[in-house]
Amino acid sequence: MATRQRQQFIYGHLMWVLGTILVLTLLDALTLELFFVVSLIGFLVTVELVAPQAVSPRWRRRLWWLIGLGLVGFAYVVIKRILAILPPGLI
Repeated sequence: MATRQRQQFIYGHLMWVLGTILVLTLLDALTLELFFVVSLIGFLVTVELVAPQAVSPRWRRRLWWLIGLGLVGFAYVVIKRILAILPPGLI
């Protein structure tokens, strides 16, 4: 059962990432930051869609480290964008 859920998770996230690359390329908006943010959103959605009802398998508990690292990366992207918007003499 856990192997099937793990495969669903991997296939779901892989489809999300490939779809993200395709859509961002078609919109001519493919940047590393935007790809990272949209992929992180897809990762979080996939984690919740594949979540079991009663028991949390061991492989899912390891995903919290990736989620934490993803949120740290997201905070970095947001801070970088905010600093780019602010006037130079403000900080």
